[in-house]
Amino acid sequence: MDRTPLDRIALVLVIIGALNWLLVGLFQYDLVADLFGGATSFVSKAIYTIVGLAGLYTISLLFREAAPARE
Repeated sequence: MDRTPLDRIALVLVIIGALNWLLVGLFQYDLVADLFGGATSFVSKAIYTIVGLAGLYTISLLFREAAPARE
């Protein structure tokens, strides 16, 4: 299946979010909050929101039909 640029961006954002959750789970360290002024700062909330929307978008990738193989 060919990926659109939006698909790729969404997947990168989901991976970033997953890595942040890994840090939270293993070390109780929220990298996003640390970099952008705390979990309640506007920038951190915006990043969490964008990553969450990317996660919702990537659900559509599960249900897309694969393109026929090119020869």
